[in-house]
Amino acid sequence: MRKFIVGLGVVLAVYLVVRAVAEPFVIDMSDPATYRDDWGGPSLAGVLAVHCGPGIIAAALLVWAVARRRRSRQSTGAGRG
Repeated sequence: MRKFIVGLGVVLAVYLVVRAVAEPFVIDMSDPATYRDDWGGPSLAGVLAVHCGPGIIAAALLVWAVARRRRSRQSTGAGRG
């Protein structure tokens, strides 16, 4: 069950990161009419914060989890052949 929940979390995190990367290309930043009614609107900074912020946080958490796992494996000697 734990592996399923972790896997679901990774899938969600990857989705948020991809969405954060794509968002600046999806909206026309020079035309406020394209993002005025989006969450965080009507300002561009608000829209980018709402749409890209969770992806940035998810990317940081993924990097932190991978680094923590790597440190844990090195300290126990696992993975050495």
